[in-house]
Amino acid sequence: MQIGNSVVAVTGAASGIGRALAATFAAGGARVVLGDIDTAGLAATAESIGAAGGDVRTLRVDAASAADLEAMIATAERDFGPIDVFVANAGIIGGPGLGTEADWDRILEVNLRAHIRAATLLVPTWQQRGHGHFVAVASAAGLLTQIGAAGYAVTKHAAVGFAEWLAVTYGDDGIGVTCVCPMGVDTPLLTAIRESDDADARVAADSVVSAGAVVTAQQVAELTVAAVADGSFLVLPHPEVRDMAIGKITDPDRWIHGMRRYQRSLRG
Repeated sequence: MQIGNSVVAVTGAASGIGRALAATFAAGGARVVLGDIDTAGLAATAESIGAAGGDVRTLRVDAASAADLEAMIATAERDFGPIDVFVANAGIIGGPGLGTEADWDRILEVNLRAHIRAATLLVPTWQQRGHGHFVAVASAAGLLTQIGAAGYAVTKHAAVGFAEWLAVTYGDDGIGVTCVCPMGVDTPLLTAIRESDDADARVAADSVVSAGAVVTAQQVAELTVAAVADGSFLVLPHPEVRDMAIGKITDPDRWIHGMRRYQRSLRG
C-alpha cells in the first residue's frame, strides 16, 4: 500500500491513537477523513494536521452507526476519492466487571459491530478495485485478556478474530488487513479508567500499566502506518505480548493461574 496520495478514513480521531494515526498518515502524504463523536477534539486534530500541511475533512461520526459510516465514506469519495485505507480505531472500555445489559449492548456496537459495518460497506468496492486496506485497532487484551473488564476483553478478542477472518477471506482479492494490539498507551481512555471511582476499573488500569511500559500514541501510529505500507498483519507495540500469547497457548492452565495471582496482587 502506497501511503502517499492515498485516501484514509480514521474513526475515533479526536484524541489518542486515532489522532496520532491521522497525523501520521497525513504526514506520509495521505488525504484523511476524520470521524468522532467528540467534535471539539476532532476540530483540534484537524487544526493540528492542517497547520502541518495535511489535507483533512471532518465530520461527526458515531462508529456504531451505519448511517454515520456511510456519510464518512461519502465525504471521502466526494472530496478525495474512494477510500484506500479504513482505520477502525474508535473504542470504549465499557462497564467494569461483568457489566450491565446496556454496557454490553454499547461495547459490542462500538468495539466490534462498527468494524463489521465498515467492512461490509467497503469490501465490495475494494474487491472491484483490487485493493484496499482495513486497520483494526484492537488491544493486547484481544490476544490475552483484560482484568476487571469482561466487555473489553471479549470485544477485543472478537475484533482480532474478525480481522483474521477478513485477512484470510479477502487477501486473494488484494485486500490487506492490519490488526494493532498494544498494551498500555498514554491516551485519555487510559487516564479516565486510572482516575475512575470504580475499584474494578482502577484494577483494570493498574493491570495495564503494571504489565509493561506505557508507550505513546505516536509510537503506535508509526508502527501501524509502517505495517500498512508493508502489508503486515499484526502490530505489537509491546513485543513482550508475543511471548505472553505463546505462553497462554502452550500452557493455558498455568497462564490462568498466573493471571489469577496477578489479579490478587493488584487487588491486594
